[in-house]
Amino acid sequence: MFTIALSWCYMLYYMTMNMDPVSQWRVVDIGLLFMMWGIMMAGMMLPSAIPVIMLVDKLNHRRKQHSKPFTQTLYFTLGYLLAWLVYSLLATLIQWWLHHLMILSPMMISINTGFSSAVLIFAGLYQWSPFKQKCLQLCRSPFSFISSHWREGIVGAIRLGLSHGQYCLGCCWLLMALLFVTGVMNITWIFILSMIVIVEKLLPKGEIISKTLGLLLIGYGCYLFL
Repeated sequence: MFTIALSWCYMLYYMTMNMDPVSQWRVVDIGLLFMMWGIMMAGMMLPSAIPVIMLVDKLNHRRKQHSKPFTQTLYFTLGYLLAWLVYSLLATLIQWWLHHLMILSPMMISINTGFSSAVLIFAGLYQWSPFKQKCLQLCRSPFSFISSHWREGIVGAIRLGLSHGQYCLGCCWLLMALLFVTGVMNITWIFILSMIVIVEKLLPKGEIISKTLGLLLIGYGCYLFL
């Protein structure tokens, strides 16, 4: 919870101060952008991961009570965040490339209608893909995955968190890519997308909500294209 609070504090009060409009990219700008993406992903994805983190903590507590080897849940969480840190690096490089192609403005928002509509339509279609739905199902019901992939020790806990993070990444990576369309630093859309992830992963009928969202994205993408 502390990490979530710090991440949202940064996004609400410090992100726009640290990331001024960029016209000429320097190494320090890319570094700051990577830091921004990493903090954003932690703040946006950790709230939806709280149930699985609590599940791992409960299993560790039970193992401790039965005098079995256990590892602090922190290492599972670090492994989970590592998956999104890799995504943040890729998003940073993609954003730099899009700036180079003049598809994104210095304020980090799409200025190319064709690009925006393509991202929206692709994201909408992805919501219906079997791979997305499989990843979503594993995120919604993680007990069997956690039980079958459980490994002892710090390395095992980090690998478990990384594995679960990869499924979460497969579930949500295109939703996060919508920030290229809505504005990477648009705090309103950061909050909306965070809520969408929570609804998909935690609320009843999340699969239906996911597919409904897909139809809306496809519809709006087609509207922009036309």
